[in-house]
Amino acid sequence: MDNGSLAANAAGQHRMPLSEEQIQHYADEGYVLLRGLIPPESLERYNERFLEFVEGREDLPEHMKVMQDVMVVKGAIEPPSTVHGVNKLLCLENDPVLFAFASEPALVDALQSILGEEFYSLSSNVFNKPPGVDGRHPMHQDLRYFRVRPADGITGVWTAILPATRESGCLAVLPGTHKGELLEHENPDWEFVNHGFYGIDDVDVESRVHVEMMPGDTLLFHPLLIHGSGTNESDQFRRAISVHYAAGDCESDRADWKTRGLTRKISPAT
Repeated sequence: MDNGSLAANAAGQHRMPLSEEQIQHYADEGYVLLRGLIPPESLERYNERFLEFVEGREDLPEHMKVMQDVMVVKGAIEPPSTVHGVNKLLCLENDPVLFAFASEPALVDALQSILGEEFYSLSSNVFNKPPGVDGRHPMHQDLRYFRVRPADGITGVWTAILPATRESGCLAVLPGTHKGELLEHENPDWEFVNHGFYGIDDVDVESRVHVEMMPGDTLLFHPLLIHGSGTNESDQFRRAISVHYAAGDCESDRADWKTRGLTRKISPAT
């Protein structure tokens, strides 16, 4: 479902909070899709910076990691290039180019409609799904990875850098599942599963909604929403940049969660 457009225009990025309809869709279904939210010039910067790091043209900043696809690690395939062997680039916080995504003005405006004025980033990644690998991400809930609560105070963001289609392994969501509980996650019984890609058994796959996205399209989703993605069966890369955020009034068993590790306060759009 296309819930409106926050597209960039010729004069610059069109900025506005979410509409009442978009906020309601997020509340009812657990996600909202914003078409054209991030402008092409930003996507070009993020894509080029990603390539600089994974191709070894720039040194990785502190904490950043390049994760190879499990099929490459296990020697099941020989990738035709370095980029063809990469599953994701994680921990973008110490690179000002890539982490600028977390404070994209239109994105901050949209997030304020859900999280309020004060919020913090929890994690950041560039997901790279090359052709020629299994690359599936089992159906899961992102709350599995976070200690901050409540769940309603967390929002995930996923922006397509390159087209994400059914053929290239776009995201699939189970609408409304954010109203349930955090379910048990296990390693799926697959031959090739990337590290940390836990999944939920007994998922109603017939109820999946495949979210096809073009560059700049952005999905905001609740951390209890069950979602995943399939194999890239195209001959092109599927690439996206993603950040999770938590509202300032969230709590954790770590009282200093706002200042520890790679957590960053996100400044309001100006």
